[in-house]
Amino acid sequence: MAPAPHTVKIVAHVGDSPPRPDGFAKVSGSATYVDDIKLPGMIHGATLRSPHPHATLRGITWNPKLVDHGAVAVTASDIPGENGVLLIDDEWPVLAEGIVRHVGEPVALVAAASRLDAHRALTGFEIDYEPLAPVLSWEDAEQWESLHELKLDRGDAQQALACADRTIAKTLTTGHQEHIYVEPQGMIARFEDDGTLVVTGSMQCPYYVHRSLMHALALPRHKVRVIAAAIGGGFGGKEDYPSMIAIHAALLSRAAQRPVKMIYDRHEDIVATTKRHPALMRYRAGYDKTGRLEAMAIEILLDGGAYRTLSPVVLSRGVLHATGPYRCPNVQIRARVLRTNTATNGAFRGFGTPQVIFGIERLMDAVARDVGIDPLTVRERNVVDVGDSLATGQVLDASTSARECLDRVAKRSDYRTRWAELERARSIRGDGEQLRGLGLSLFLHGAGFTGRGEHRMRSPVTVELDNNGRILLLTAQTDMGQGAIITLPLIAAEAAGISLDDVRLVNPDTAVVPDSGPTVASRTTMVVGKTLARAAVKLRDRVLDWLVEREETETTRRAALRRSLEVREGKILDPNGAVLGAFRAIASQCYDDRGSLRLTVHNDPPAWQTFDDKTYQGVAYATYGWGANVVEVELNPDTLETSPVRAHVVCEVGKAIHPGIVRGQLEGGTLQGIGYGYLEQMKLDGGRYLNDRLATYIIPTIKDCPAIEVEMLENGWREGPFGAKGLGELPMDGPAPAVAAAIENASGIVPDAIPATPERLLRWEMEHQVVGDGAPQSEG
Repeated sequence: MAPAPHTVKIVAHVGDSPPRPDGFAKVSGSATYVDDIKLPGMIHGATLRSPHPHATLRGITWNPKLVDHGAVAVTASDIPGENGVLLIDDEWPVLAEGIVRHVGEPVALVAAASRLDAHRALTGFEIDYEPLAPVLSWEDAEQWESLHELKLDRGDAQQALACADRTIAKTLTTGHQEHIYVEPQGMIARFEDDGTLVVTGSMQCPYYVHRSLMHALALPRHKVRVIAAAIGGGFGGKEDYPSMIAIHAALLSRAAQRPVKMIYDRHEDIVATTKRHPALMRYRAGYDKTGRLEAMAIEILLDGGAYRTLSPVVLSRGVLHATGPYRCPNVQIRARVLRTNTATNGAFRGFGTPQVIFGIERLMDAVARDVGIDPLTVRERNVVDVGDSLATGQVLDASTSARECLDRVAKRSDYRTRWAELERARSIRGDGEQLRGLGLSLFLHGAGFTGRGEHRMRSPVTVELDNNGRILLLTAQTDMGQGAIITLPLIAAEAAGISLDDVRLVNPDTAVVPDSGPTVASRTTMVVGKTLARAAVKLRDRVLDWLVEREETETTRRAALRRSLEVREGKILDPNGAVLGAFRAIASQCYDDRGSLRLTVHNDPPAWQTFDDKTYQGVAYATYGWGANVVEVELNPDTLETSPVRAHVVCEVGKAIHPGIVRGQLEGGTLQGIGYGYLEQMKLDGGRYLNDRLATYIIPTIKDCPAIEVEMLENGWREGPFGAKGLGELPMDGPAPAVAAAIENASGIVPDAIPATPERLLRWEMEHQVVGDGAPQSEG
């Protein structure tokens, strides 16, 4: 077999950190986001929103004479399909009809020549509201019918609590959190001459948008096309809400018979879109005199806002993580999503886990105080190891790394010694002296969809050979900044033995890519990456089959040759190690001879993963990521302002496919979680967000960012691509309770709610919600 000509390729392997292919475009400003797109004849849309948290909608009148000529209007009566955004169900109205249930709920739409004209045209509506009494408090919401309920039982928690040496009860709350992605929500809708609806926009899940458009506009599958533009951040906020704004743009385009762009400014984005669910958690724990857990009874309440949307799934993940990474033989969990007359809450990085990890970690701190040991010791006595089981009965496998994360973060921060020193320092500090504190948290995050979710989807990916000999990777996975654009090609190239230059990830477009599932649930690298690896190998092998079939030798010799061919670093090698040619050059010849090769491979989840959706027993997640944080803060003794100083982050991710991307995820998620813990407070009055712009909703800036020291642990999971686990949500889960614990260590004030703002700290101090001075016993 004569060698084919080949060229030298840039070689990158799993474990390297090659540049992102979109990096220069994004930092230079040349990347095309949805607001950069201009189409001939395009006009702009705007939304009329309810000023009331709860009201009967008695009538809508549109008077075009009151606005500039050419404006078009849409109300609920103009929806050709179902008036509901299709997620788990379609309870969430596209436009209000008969009743409004929160401030900011969309009531009507207009489109006009410019964004300014569109917002002016909203004055052409006259709305007749009859206000109703709103439900805005936890107490009132508990009296309403729940949006969703779940329960989990293991052992006999009530009996074990009655018999425990010691018990403790804690009520803990968490607030809203706004996503603050860099790019607000935006969509462009247009109809082609054949009636096909094409929507382009900023989204995480193109097929979610696709299904919602079919549902609301009564269109068949082949008449809807959804294309993802460059995405300026998501964090879950572009999982659910893009379907809403896409439908709005499509309805206006249908009415105007022109392309319509809808782009929210930051104020409207905060007012209209989903937030992290506030939570109220009631924990009761029983334990022995050494602090070893014997029983927990847990009640979880989530504020779902006005509509259900994705709240049942958020509640599910909250239930499954509520006991944290700890052994406890007797567990009772009762959980509900409550309805309030506030804007709908939905997907946010962590998806219910940050709330309950705050709950369990603050409980563990309280247990340590009660029995007189330090927070590290109580965790060491209860942390799960290989062979232990969780509250679902799931037995943990060899990829369990909770104890290793705990040991590593304690060593890196010298936690036990420094925490005890700071405990003692509280009793001798001088007036005006800055307060220092150290807080510890331990956490886990289930990777992929819960239970049998991945089995039900069996998400397909497609690979295709192009005329240049490259393998095209076709999936519905989007890159919202998390690095899929480089991580997925790196996995596929490594698996197939080819160069990174020999693969290309195709931009998500529902007319081109299969429905490989949503870009959520920390599943992209672990689930879709593994499937792409299998698919790339299969397509590579077809090229090798073609190469051997050209040989004019007998079948047995060709078969032997085929078995001995190897692809390494983008080159095809014969049995003697001689280079036969660059894979891409030979693949290009194959294309010229056979045309495009194309194949689809489905995800093949572990057969051993079983889970009962009714009892919540079984393997909820095939694997877990593990992490531990130590956060150090400084507290101003006069203003009680908190300043994070340093964060130690140890996370076990299976395998760091692209260490640069992994480090960025761990650093970014940690800062986002720290802000959740002490700074990001969404205030409401009468169901209306008060801090509804970046001037008043405060997030950490570069000046607020502590020094973040990251350690990536690798304990490969046998089912993941090269051992990789899900990563994106894990670092969000642990920082907030560590911040609260650090405040307690510094000041003695016990934060049982986040964000722990100066005003709240002052109130708790005045209410004597403080601990005594002096360090509890430490054990090494």
